Order: sequence, then structure tokens, then C-alpha cells
Amino acid sequence: MSNVLVVTDATFAEEVLRSDKPVFVDIWATWCAPCRRTEPIIEELAAEYGDQIKFVKLDADANVETVTKYGVVSIPTFNLYSGGEVIKSLVGAQTKKAFLDHLGEYL
Repeated sequence: MSNVLVVTDATFAEEVLRSDKPVFVDIWATWCAPCRRTEPIIEELAAEYGDQIKFVKLDADANVETVTKYGVVSIPTFNLYSGGEVIKSLVGAQTKKAFLDHLGEYL
């Protein structure tokens, strides 16, 4: 079972914007090779740090409204939300160390 919650346009506000802890959003698509490469890393991070940060996935192709609202033009994009706002954004495949470097102050 995955530690990463799947969100949609319909559930984004509730699960991400109104969350009481920071939320790491993996914006991906099924056809995106770099997205598939980072998926196991996101799963690892969620298993290790899910008590401090909520990890969610948003399929860019199926959730155009949210992707458009947040100006996502490349995938994978990884946004960190706190208090309903994007506080960090990373674009492109990352290593586990790079993710941890960016998330460090929230862990």
C-alpha cells in the first residue's frame, strides 16, 4: 500500500490547501519517464517522513484545472504547500538528497 495519497481537482483544496501540516505535491503524468523514475523516491520519503509532511500525487493530464491554476508548465513538478500557499517548487527529476535538502526545514 502506498503512503502517497492521490488527489484530484475535486479533492485538492481539502487535502492540500486546508491541511494542518505541510503538503508535498508530486505533479506527474503516466507518459512522463522522469516522473516514473522519481516515484520510488517519493514513496520512500512518504514512508520515512509522512508523519511530518503529507505526500500526495496529482495526475497533470486528469486534473487540468489545478495544474493551470498553479502555472505548472513542466512535469514532474514538486510543490510544497503550507497554509494553502506554495512555499517551494522544484521542476524536473530530483535525487532523494535533493528532495531532502529542500524539505529539510520541515522535517
